[in-house]
Amino acid sequence: MTQPPPTHKPQVLSRHSVAKSRLFHIESLELRFSNGAERTFERLSGSDQGAVMIIAMPDPDHVLLIREYAAGFEDYVLTLPKGLVDPGEDIITAANRELMEECGFGARLIEPLVELSLAPNYMRHRMQVLLATDLYPKRLPGDEPEPLEVETHALEELPALLLRDDFHEARAIAALYIARDTLRARRRGEPSLAW
Repeated sequence: MTQPPPTHKPQVLSRHSVAKSRLFHIESLELRFSNGAERTFERLSGSDQGAVMIIAMPDPDHVLLIREYAAGFEDYVLTLPKGLVDPGEDIITAANRELMEECGFGARLIEPLVELSLAPNYMRHRMQVLLATDLYPKRLPGDEPEPLEVETHALEELPALLLRDDFHEARAIAALYIARDTLRARRRGEPSLAW
């Protein structure tokens, strides 16, 4: 017999900082669950400003991807342009700035598609995925240590991208499938998908 799901969140008994760096803050949380069980959880505390990931389309069928060094894998990966929302920015402004910094394009039309998280058991990090269209050339200086390589790929050829060894970021994969399905629905005249 299965038990009903919990009806309320665990009580936070205490929280303290375990470690902090320029990029990361690790917190320890002492929790008491509704059944009385107590556990210690550790998490990476994210920026309250948020982050954006951009699906930039130079035409109705293609998307821009960037190749950048990923220190976690000690190798170059193919992914979508992305970055943190700076203080005072909204997500549209942040997405356009990141697009200019990383791809050398601005967008006249940027619309939110979905919010994604990554490893929510361990991280408080949310990423806003935005669709950018009607692109125009515009470059802003970014914070990347080297120029990023920009590639154009057909949105309908996602299965071929998944076969590549350098394309494996889960958020980018999910974002591209969501964008593809949203655009397919629009082309058929169907209501936008509710993500």
